[in-house]
This record gives sequence, C-alpha cells and structure tokens, in this order.
Amino acid sequence: MLSILASNSLPFPRQIIPFKAQKSISISLSFVNGNFCKNPLLVTADDFFYFGLRNAGNTSNPVVLIDFAPNDLNAPHSHPHAFEVLTCLEGTLYAGFISTNTQHRLFAKILHEGDVFVFPRGVIHFQLNLGKTKARAMVALSSQSPGIITIANTIFGSNPPVPTEVLTKAFQVDKWVIDHIE
Repeated sequence: MLSILASNSLPFPRQIIPFKAQKSISISLSFVNGNFCKNPLLVTADDFFYFGLRNAGNTSNPVVLIDFAPNDLNAPHSHPHAFEVLTCLEGTLYAGFISTNTQHRLFAKILHEGDVFVFPRGVIHFQLNLGKTKARAMVALSSQSPGIITIANTIFGSNPPVPTEVLTKAFQVDKWVIDHIE
C-alpha cells in the first residue's frame, strides 16, 4: 500500500506524518511540502510509533480503529481535507462512495478481512457491516485535520432547521417523509 500512497500520480503531497502530535520543545523548524516538520536530528522511533489502536474508541488521531456492531452503519459523511484508506480487519463490510461529478456514480465493494478501500478527498462515503457478528476496520486519513461533514446530521440537525419546503423539493418527497425523518 505504501507504494500506492507514494505514487507521483496522486493529487496529494507525499510526506510522512507521525501518528501523534509532537511534544512542545524548542527547536529550529524545517519545512516539508510547505508544512512544519520536526528537526530531523531530533526524530526518534517513537515519532513513528502509535499504541492507541489497542483500544477502540479513540478517534482523535489520523489513524482510527472502528468497531462495528452487527448491521451497524458508519453513516454517509465526507472529509473535505483528506482522503481515507480503510482496511477491513475482521468481518464483512460494504464500503462505498458517490462521485462528485454530475453522474453521481456509486463506487462500492464488499470487503473481507485484509481488503482495502480508498475514499478520495471530499467525497461522500460510508461503511456498513453486512455480517451478523462484529466487524473491525482500521482507517488512516491523509491529514491530521481532515474535517468531517456528517450528511444527515448537517441537513436534518441544523439550527435553525432547514425549511421543510426546501427539503421536500431537494429530496423530491412528500412533507410527511421529511417529518418522519426529523
């Protein structure tokens, strides 16, 4: 996978970002691809090591372990500042994204243990556990600040609410459907 991520044909910068935020110390900073980087003379193996995946639930890092209950869904969302690499570690996941061009094509696969799926930056994507047992996946994001837009929460949870008339026209459904969703 590393050779894919380091390819010159991809539209994102090639740089190594350690898994954890660096400790605050006084050093002269250097730049890699226009970003601050730790002084190479002060880099240690600990800068490239992360033990946080031992425990589920920590989503504050660019590498995340996701545990899916049976039939669980990671609802449609997007990361405007990062692409995402999802590796299925256990179970069976249905993973997909919708293209952002005018065709709005669905690109999806059923993933089994060891399968990898890449979500381009900014596209709406999701994962669904198809199994009757738990599933587990590891996600790596290309940015320490990927941003997240949860589609349903954004549309149906805004304050003040989006007018029902807008939602009925946007989704081409009757008012009772919108009322039921809200």
